[in-house]
Amino acid sequence: MEITGAGRTDRGVHARLQVAHFDTEAKRPPSAWVRGVNALLPDAVAVLWSQEVPDDFHARFSARARTYRYQLLNRPVRPALEAHYLGWFHQPLDVDKMRAAAALFVGEHDFSAFRSSECQAKSPVRTIHEFTIETSKDRIDLVVRANAFLHHMVRNLVGTLVYVGKGKHPPQWARELLDSRDRARAAPTFGPEGLYLERIEYEAKWNLPL
Repeated sequence: MEITGAGRTDRGVHARLQVAHFDTEAKRPPSAWVRGVNALLPDAVAVLWSQEVPDDFHARFSARARTYRYQLLNRPVRPALEAHYLGWFHQPLDVDKMRAAAALFVGEHDFSAFRSSECQAKSPVRTIHEFTIETSKDRIDLVVRANAFLHHMVRNLVGTLVYVGKGKHPPQWARELLDSRDRARAAPTFGPEGLYLERIEYEAKWNLPL
């Protein structure tokens, strides 16, 4: 049986939810699929719901938007218990400058400067609908919503905004990188620990319980 997910995450990246579809001739009530699959999954993964969908539904291609959140700890001391669940940067970051740079990424752009060399996407053009930065004490959360993402795109965007936040480059550097389409000019890829796939959006006609 082939299972197709709405998207994939890098090793070390987390997903607070995922949507997948598969074709089967087996007839079972939705609750049986949930209980049966959960009995075989590792503790870190759980199926929340199951339902039949029309033949033209596709978990990946029917998705209209996806949202990722990067949770960044910004303090001199590294994280301990949450070391595998937070990114970390030890120097103070200027959030206002980071927000100014993030705003330049909103819209339809060629994100070649922010894709990995292993990216298999046919086109580097993506549309970022929203890019917000939230703060709480020593936490900085970078939340980006787009129609789709390239391989390593979010982590590369985060690395660039950290460079802006620490004063290595001004906010308008973000625009220069977009225009350059050159991955070598952008910041290094930030670590996967703080990245979460947070939301996947579909049209209401699919009636998914998201």
